[in-house]
Amino acid sequence: MISIALYNIKGGVGKTAGCVNLAYLAAEQGKKVILWDMDPQGAASYYFKQTAKLKGGVKKMLQAEISLSDNIHETGIENLDIIPADFSNREHDVILNGIKQSKRKFKTLINQLEGLYDYLFIDCPPGIGPLSEAIFAAADYIVLPTIPPTLSIRTYEMVKGFFEANNLDAERIRCYFSMVDIRKNLHNETLAQYYKSKHFLKNYIPYLSTIEKMGTQVAPVAVFAPSSYAAQCFRDVWKELKKSIS
Repeated sequence: MISIALYNIKGGVGKTAGCVNLAYLAAEQGKKVILWDMDPQGAASYYFKQTAKLKGGVKKMLQAEISLSDNIHETGIENLDIIPADFSNREHDVILNGIKQSKRKFKTLINQLEGLYDYLFIDCPPGIGPLSEAIFAAADYIVLPTIPPTLSIRTYEMVKGFFEANNLDAERIRCYFSMVDIRKNLHNETLAQYYKSKHFLKNYIPYLSTIEKMGTQVAPVAVFAPSSYAAQCFRDVWKELKKSIS
């Protein structure tokens, strides 16, 4: 199983849309996929019309009161399951701070899915703290959707610096540009600047109204607009990402 965490220090960069659509495309290709929604906003869970039945799930799982499988829901989409978010996710950092060897225990949780799925996608909350550190240590790849403005680019540099300072393998970082508006000179200049970076994919996700419609359609783009430009862009990103991690 390959675990892929969609993460960014900043919110509002298209992280959840990327996680939902890439997970769907992997499942569409016949792979067994599970998405773990760790963002307390629960947007990924909303897109798949799922709500958590067990509250305080992560704390109970880390304390071995319940197993990860107790929280798995079917999405109704072939090959795609989900671990929905609940609002107690907002307390993850406090919970992990209070548990000894929390990074190792989090990795053990992920390992429970080994052999059951081909891909695990994790929709991470924004920010940086004990939870993100545990995810950095446990996931096979950290994927950063990054919007072109300078402040967003800084978050990539910060994550890369964190990996290097903490002896984590920065080769596990992947990035792709999202919410790109090619009418803006700054966006074009930023894409050109990072085009040759080993961490950045060549394909990107434009700023498109079709993607915004996920909220009203309550589904991945390829479900309600399979022939759209937005769906093709996500397919191109997934194809390149999959090749880079295989």
